[in-house]
Amino acid sequence: MAGRRVGVLMGGMSSERDVSLKTGEAVAESLQRLGHDVVRIFVDGDVDRVLRQSRIDVAFVALHGKFGEDGCIQGLLEILGIPYTGSGVLASALAMDKLKSKEIFRLHNVATPPYYSLREPDADRALAIHGSFGFPAVVKPRREGSSVGVSIVHDAAGLAEAVEQAMRFDDEAIVERFIKGKEVQVGLLDGRVLGAIEIVPKREFYDYQAKYTPGMTEYFFPARLSPTRYRCVLTLAEKANQAVGCTGAVRIDLIVTDGDNEYVLEVNSLPGMTPTSLLPKIAAGAGYSYDKLVEAILAGARCHVGGARSGGVASPAGHEPPASEETGSNASPARARLVS
Repeated sequence: MAGRRVGVLMGGMSSERDVSLKTGEAVAESLQRLGHDVVRIFVDGDVDRVLRQSRIDVAFVALHGKFGEDGCIQGLLEILGIPYTGSGVLASALAMDKLKSKEIFRLHNVATPPYYSLREPDADRALAIHGSFGFPAVVKPRREGSSVGVSIVHDAAGLAEAVEQAMRFDDEAIVERFIKGKEVQVGLLDGRVLGAIEIVPKREFYDYQAKYTPGMTEYFFPARLSPTRYRCVLTLAEKANQAVGCTGAVRIDLIVTDGDNEYVLEVNSLPGMTPTSLLPKIAAGAGYSYDKLVEAILAGARCHVGGARSGGVASPAGHEPPASEETGSNASPARARLVS
């Protein structure tokens, strides 16, 4: 990777923009420490033009949520011929879509909590459709991350409000049976399991505030499970990842009950890399410093359709540098576009 120009794609147009900015800045600083020529690319609707002008050799995708984690930016990078980190178009789309990923889980015999979906026209009939499904239940947007729009509903009175909250972020909501148990996250890198961490939030569940506010969550690595149970959790996470087809750095969210059951909640194809994020904590337990993890993720960058890896790939057509642009391995990172 020596001498390659790395574009860190951050920000974006989703509800997770602030988290992406934190992830992107942490990654960019790490890449600079490692000696890479770094360009910070703040993603908005002009990202296609910016990518052509930035003359990058490889993209480190530090985006979260819609348009960044769902296959959209991955498709654009494929068209431009720019190798990128993380999963390809289809796997990214499947992982982001909670309904489709659950369907994939069931097809591959990966245990996941019982669920049903509600479209916007059915929102007024939510209680009737819910029927005997039972409480408590978890209501979440079909395509969101970072627990945005997620609620735990304890009785019929709160269902309509929770569905309305979820549909502020998507036109379809997933209603999932609440499973009581330990919240466990498994990290993978290039298909290799790194380990499992147990999280104990100080709030009702691991919501947005618990995820990104220091001191709001306790972490236990490795997860406090028996050796046999621990191996079962790792195996189930690996199976879920293979079912969806994600590559690069991946985090699998699970619930582990006091009995003999483990359930996969979702696959995260672009896990957070902020100071409070789980993947770096898991990787640290497996012997990866933050910089080593970033370097390993970058090394796996590629175009999934053409199969071109980041090492030695030609710059896409149209990547013409501005006349005044500074170059070199230690050049100051250029902000291709700043979104206020």
